[in-house]
Amino acid sequence: MKHQQRGMSFIGILFVGGILVFAGILTAQILPTVMEYQTILKTVNKASAGSTVGEVKSLFDKAATIDNIKSVTGRDLEVTKEGDKTVVSFAYTREIHLVGPAFILLKYDGKSK
Repeated sequence: MKHQQRGMSFIGILFVGGILVFAGILTAQILPTVMEYQTILKTVNKASAGSTVGEVKSLFDKAATIDNIKSVTGRDLEVTKEGDKTVVSFAYTREIHLVGPAFILLKYDGKSK
């Protein structure tokens, strides 16, 4: 009796492995930017406790130094008032180089609660 073979060929395993490696490398490059975004958002929420624009930007810069935030500075913040509440917003982009001329552009924006 002839038994039919099942499973993946060696080429199939290499192909799936290559895709998994590429996805892992991409995730390893994107994850730090997402973590930095979360840190910026947390810092902006703390800085919105300031009463003046200068104070908000100063609070953000001090916290950014401690948290090692490089993508946004106090000068990049937009501070507005909504009623009696101070709202701090920000926006920035990050580029991740893939290969050759290929890049991934990540756009982040947020505002305080």
